[in-house]
Amino acid sequence: MKVLANDGISQSGKDALEKGGYEVITTTVAQEQLANYINEKDIAVLLVRSATTVRKDLIDACPSIKIIGRGGVGMDNIDVDYAKSKGIHVINTPASSSHSVAELVFGHFYGLARFLHQSNRDMPLEGDANFGKLKKAYAKGVELKGKTLGVIGFGRIGQATAKVALGAGMKVIAFDPFMENVNLELDFFDGQTVNFNIKTISKEDVIKQSDFITLHVPAQDGYVIGKKEFDMMKDGVFIANAARGGVIDEVALVEAIMSGKVAGAALDVFEKEPKPEITLLMNSSLSLTPHIGAATEEAQDRIGTELAAQIIGILG
Repeated sequence: MKVLANDGISQSGKDALEKGGYEVITTTVAQEQLANYINEKDIAVLLVRSATTVRKDLIDACPSIKIIGRGGVGMDNIDVDYAKSKGIHVINTPASSSHSVAELVFGHFYGLARFLHQSNRDMPLEGDANFGKLKKAYAKGVELKGKTLGVIGFGRIGQATAKVALGAGMKVIAFDPFMENVNLELDFFDGQTVNFNIKTISKEDVIKQSDFITLHVPAQDGYVIGKKEFDMMKDGVFIANAARGGVIDEVALVEAIMSGKVAGAALDVFEKEPKPEITLLMNSSLSLTPHIGAATEEAQDRIGTELAAQIIGILG
């Protein structure tokens, strides 16, 4: 039986599938050629990440497909309900990349708080001639310890991010319309564990009380954070979006930065991906990455092996 990992799969996942008797193809097939390729090769399992879309037309055109798998959390690039209505199994790996995303968020937050994203640009250009000037320009950093992190969306990734914050000495508050109470267990290198009980509060209270805000929500019909929400925030707030493009109003974000309401923001995802607005790319108060939340070796290993286990469990 053949598996097409069109957006790639870790070696550990490939090995597990091959050990289970599957032929794994890692050729990246262009979207417009995908249906023909699947039919020619008699592909039974199609694995994708965010680059490949699996819509109704592809599903109808490829009767050999038994499983569609998404390496990661969100499945907005797959017509999930339609696929299931055709008897196709749809699987994903919601827990595998949680910690990788959480660490990326904090990489951005630490960088923003100490102007690393700016000084790393300026030092190669001006470090020899204007060292003193740069030292003065970046002398007003802030510490994360003791600050309040607001988490909007308290699922697996939101909880993983909260754990990193607690380990850093931050206070954590959270909003999630589907959760009221969450127990977080922090595991340490020596076997000790510490438990924290987080009771969710309203979105408005999270927005008003937070020094740092991070979003971990699925794709939405409208903005989760727009002008109204920015106006509620503390002056000098930091915000990160490593969830989905379109949950933050990017125009309102730039305006909030210009007014001083937002001290800095981190974006790993964009409304117009893969061609973000130039006003974002050129804004020195933004720390930017190209949708790499799950792009660690550890996460990709977990994703590959989890997908393999699910496929073998379904098809044998």
